[in-house]
Amino acid sequence: MSGMVGGAVVVGVDGSDPALEAVRWAAVEARERHASLRLVVAVPPPPEHLVLPPRGGERAHQALLNDARESAEDAAAVAAAVAAAVAPGLEIDREVVSGSPAEVLAEESGTASLVVVGSRGRGGFTGLLLGSVGRRLAASARCPAVVVRGRTDRGDAIVVGVDGTPRDEAVVGFAFEEAARRGGQVVAVRAWSEAKLDAALENLMDWDAIAAEERALVARALEPWTEKYPGVEARAVLVRDNAAEALVERAAGAALIVVGSRGRGPARGLWRGSVGQALLHHAPCPVAVVHGGSTAAEPARESSREPAAPAEEAGR
Repeated sequence: MSGMVGGAVVVGVDGSDPALEAVRWAAVEARERHASLRLVVAVPPPPEHLVLPPRGGERAHQALLNDARESAEDAAAVAAAVAAAVAPGLEIDREVVSGSPAEVLAEESGTASLVVVGSRGRGGFTGLLLGSVGRRLAASARCPAVVVRGRTDRGDAIVVGVDGTPRDEAVVGFAFEEAARRGGQVVAVRAWSEAKLDAALENLMDWDAIAAEERALVARALEPWTEKYPGVEARAVLVRDNAAEALVERAAGAALIVVGSRGRGPARGLWRGSVGQALLHHAPCPVAVVHGGSTAAEPARESSREPAAPAEEAGR
């Protein structure tokens, strides 16, 4: 859920404006976590289809590598200055490494508490982060990954998507940790029906019973974390709507959207399907993608009682 305890907050850098916005966000996050900030610039190899002159081709190739390395060093220096301005006194480490940005950052995620990228980056040989890197990283990172986009105010609600799988423990736990750290509230969104049913079939569905099951599902997901963080206000929202639309709509004015890397029902294949695409392109705030697995801080175990969570319901 929280990545490696004590690990650095790692941010991918390429010199673009979105990457620098990610650096600012990550610097504040690192300060609040009492963690160090690690700036990583990945220099990929030249494109395979690059045509070099028959004579002096090796020197031309080395010149390209040198130029890319110099550009990367400059980007890292600028990012370090930006981070220091946002979070004075923060421990900042920076490194330029060779390799694919997505692969380099995925490797970094093995020892990080959090890995952060901008929503877009530069293209070309010296463009070290592309929009696809965020998508690939969200699917492969071994710690929570954040794609920074939209407004970055930190004092507002944390919106979390609940999908009804064991993965919810890590996802909801991350949302509560962030809310507790920032003094915000948690809004748990469950998009529990997005199928367009035939009118005759829809009339046969027991929607009250379905809604009751969904309320219980969300309550079970929230209970251990409301017990662990009694000072965090939590609100459940049940929505008969498309999952992506529900999350984006409820995130208007939010500080962060938290989702799992994959799920069932409306969240299946999140970062490979329409939900992930919609969040990446339309989320009004940063998006955190949390992978299931071991948790850094175990919540209180579920009791036999059914928890009561304030809920609101909305139709299509």
